[in-house]
Amino acid sequence: MPTDPNASLPAQACAGGGGVMLALRVQPGARREGIEGTVTDADGTARLKIALTVAAEGGKANARLIALLAKRWKLPKSAFTLTQGTKARRKTMLIAGEAASILAAIAADCGPA
Repeated sequence: MPTDPNASLPAQACAGGGGVMLALRVQPGARREGIEGTVTDADGTARLKIALTVAAEGGKANARLIALLAKRWKLPKSAFTLTQGTKARRKTMLIAGEAASILAAIAADCGPA
């Protein structure tokens, strides 16, 4: 019987597309920077909430988002690609690479949602 590869993943992540797709809610211009946990949108989508101290202008927040996650999860910046929401607070990001190791890094840092 096949098993669901996404069964043990954090709610905001799913394996596929050559890596892991991650749903995010970004708060630019925050006082402190970091991962603030999981939030649920009105449509029921779980998203990882991330606060950034930089303003959302000229792509600075997107660049800082990638730098922050790459450093925390010890992955190269080149592994991160914003697939949706480049100019919005709600974003979808593809993290390229071996899904199991990426998910292990996310779970170690954020825990299951």
